[in-house]
Amino acid sequence: MKDSVRKAVFPAAGLGTRFLPATKAQPKEMLPLVDKPIIQYGVEEALASGISNMILVTGRGKNAIEDHFDVSVELETFLEARGKTQQLDEIRKISNLISVSYVRQGEALGLGHAVLLTRMLVGDEPFAVILADDVIDGDPPALRQMIDVFEEVDGPVLAIEEVPNENVSSYGIIDAEEVRPGVYRIRDMVEKPPLDQAPSNLAIIGRYILTPDIFPALEETAKETDRTG
Repeated sequence: MKDSVRKAVFPAAGLGTRFLPATKAQPKEMLPLVDKPIIQYGVEEALASGISNMILVTGRGKNAIEDHFDVSVELETFLEARGKTQQLDEIRKISNLISVSYVRQGEALGLGHAVLLTRMLVGDEPFAVILADDVIDGDPPALRQMIDVFEEVDGPVLAIEEVPNENVSSYGIIDAEEVRPGVYRIRDMVEKPPLDQAPSNLAIIGRYILTPDIFPALEETAKETDRTG
């Protein structure tokens, strides 16, 4: 029997330089989109996809993320005393349904390093990685669709989207063959290629399902980086 995807990793230790000055004093993951911080959309997507174990990789200045998913006794007592039951139910909803673990990334050394730090918490099972600043509205949720493909192919799955040709140099681009509508077998990946060298206009976006054999590869990559330093 194949292992199911039970855990989702949220790398959230980056500096958020693309969103300055808004992120000078608050994490980019806590920037509001309508009435919720953007990271909550990713957590809700994971929950709606059948995942309730969240692993957040945080760093310096990211305490607001931990506070957001923690129980706030003072706030709940305040809302309850004033009969604000709808607001009370809203803030309790996520915290009551998920289990959250945190890993500290002392230095922002990239996505691969952030994922590697979760090795002990992930264990020997497949897992999802969600980049919270990519908010995807889907029915069924994008991650649920990916889990369905994973259970079919029993291998890593990446989310992709078509981008305008003039934008391919801003993304990781895949070289792939379409096996059925919307599902591709990847032959190669190229990071931010010039337009004339791009194998397609299919760009990798912030959803991954990975298997635990990624960890030795990430560890070796980290060692090679240290050696070439």
